[in-house]
Amino acid sequence: MKHYTFIDYATQGYLALVGGIILAWHSPRMANWPWLLLAHGAALALVQALILGHARWPANRPLDFLRHFYPILLYTGLYHETGLLNQMLYTGYLDPHFLRLEKWLFGWQPGLELMERFPSRLAAEVLYGAYFSYYLMIAGVGLALLVRDRRQFAHFISVVSFLFYACYLIYIFTPVVGPRILCRGIVDQALPPDVVPAAMITTPASVEAGFFFQVMAWIYERFETPGAAFPSSHVAVALCTVYFSFRYLRPIRWVHLAVAALLCVSTVYGRYHYVVDVVAGMATVAVLLPLGNKLYFKFGKRNRGSRDDRTTDH
Repeated sequence: MKHYTFIDYATQGYLALVGGIILAWHSPRMANWPWLLLAHGAALALVQALILGHARWPANRPLDFLRHFYPILLYTGLYHETGLLNQMLYTGYLDPHFLRLEKWLFGWQPGLELMERFPSRLAAEVLYGAYFSYYLMIAGVGLALLVRDRRQFAHFISVVSFLFYACYLIYIFTPVVGPRILCRGIVDQALPPDVVPAAMITTPASVEAGFFFQVMAWIYERFETPGAAFPSSHVAVALCTVYFSFRYLRPIRWVHLAVAALLCVSTVYGRYHYVVDVVAGMATVAVLLPLGNKLYFKFGKRNRGSRDDRTTDH
């Protein structure tokens, strides 16, 4: 076990835990559950082989790269899997409860009405651009740290992956689509009359004309999975990347924070999340970021006094 780091424990632990959930709670609606279980077993074996292979041949560059990079290769598959698993224990989605809660909290529906109240194309472009920046935050901060210091990159990937795994696990047990559930074609679920607006939900033409609106529509059409809104991983992971800017990439930290703040607003404006999803995303990162840091340094081979253990302004 001496070759294990925190990310190895977290990744294999998640794969084993979800594999156990599939085995224990699969239902007749999941005809493909044996294949999912097989995929988890194969992923566990491949990760183990990578860990042992790198320990035996540490100078092998492809193995060394994969050793630090492999969690990223799992994100998309594990995310899409939650859309298959979140119907094991619950038929349908929990959105009616969230829609009622939003109405009770605010007296109106921010996730439905904010766009209609501010249909400006400029505002929409700024907010949708901020929402798109989520992908740039992960890739940009990751690449910057990879070039800057491999230890800082390992720290970043470990904590971000820990956050992703936690969100994915919650999605399996709390399927929430977000305000987009009221748009036709998202999921096939009849909603109670008391949560359905009197007027059909539409997107203002000025918003639809925006470049970043079109980009996000393309991404969501091809890569989004239903039931992964609570908590908002966009918010949790974006704020996590901001933390790493403040720690390691200080020259960009305030700009990064400002864009992340716009991203939090954009998740509601774009009808991807309820306000409570955003608050839950903030709470998730507030709890799991310190825990992830603690576990990373506990299980990792911390080099005291190294650049990985200090903030710098370079």
